[in-house]
Amino acid sequence: MTSSNGGVWGVVLAGGEGTRLLPLTRHIASDSCPKQFCALTGSRTLLRQTLDRIFPLVPPERTVVVGTRAHWGYLHRELPGPVPHRLVQPADRGTAPGILWPAHWVSWRDPEAVVAIFPSDHFVLQERAFLAYVRRAMRVVRERPELVVVLGLQPDGPEEEYGWIEPGEPVPEAPECFRVRAFWEKPTAERARGLFRAGFLWNSLVLVARVNALVALGRAHLPDVTARLWRIGAFAGSEQEAWAVHQAYALMPSANFTRDVLTCGDRSLVVLPVCGILWSDLGTPDRVVRTLRRVGVSPPWLEAWSLRSA
Repeated sequence: MTSSNGGVWGVVLAGGEGTRLLPLTRHIASDSCPKQFCALTGSRTLLRQTLDRIFPLVPPERTVVVGTRAHWGYLHRELPGPVPHRLVQPADRGTAPGILWPAHWVSWRDPEAVVAIFPSDHFVLQERAFLAYVRRAMRVVRERPELVVVLGLQPDGPEEEYGWIEPGEPVPEAPECFRVRAFWEKPTAERARGLFRAGFLWNSLVLVARVNALVALGRAHLPDVTARLWRIGAFAGSEQEAWAVHQAYALMPSANFTRDVLTCGDRSLVVLPVCGILWSDLGTPDRVVRTLRRVGVSPPWLEAWSLRSA
């Protein structure tokens, strides 16, 4: 099935459990909700902030939010209308199916689409400047449709709990982009200091690609996963699509997109360095508090939490 041709689509990843942040989300919301469904930094949930951030670039009717069955109640509360589209995975099979299923879903509707993948639980201060980098990446993949662009953030310290990207040589006809020489996942403190000094970048897991290039990348490195996802396409848009999704996920192997796809050294992967953006993955309570204090934001829960944690 095809409904449009060559549009810009956004995929928002809302399937994480955020277990390290559960003590804080319980404190804020009196509920053990994953962090993307919690108003950590103000009055809006992180998912709502992400959607509001990308809507100047991607309209709601071409935005897909992917979660899991365990998150259905939160997704329905946050997104009660028909758009953005909600894709609910029957089971959590890791970040690779969480990215590759919506990529296939978009490809069946718009085979020439340019798709941008956004985690739903990150903090971005300079949102307009951040979107300008996403637009640059989109221009790159329109000119070089075989490339998959990862946004790599200029670090402000030797963070041990982030993934890092080692940039290689410049990419011809892809302004400002570099080949990816290596990905480094959660290095030791000593290694992180070395990566920081060497000018490596934080892996934002924000990806931009022609949708068929992203599907091809998954097929090259996770053929078992993509084969099961591809079978859903025969039922796309029909009453049997939900059944086909359940069948695919019933025997789907778990896979991590960074470990099982990004670290495989594929030549299609390039990194676009992102400078001048204050960014955080808000992965731990301490990181949330440090980020809020750094930007001068003090939500109602902060003082009581700080006293409790002192």
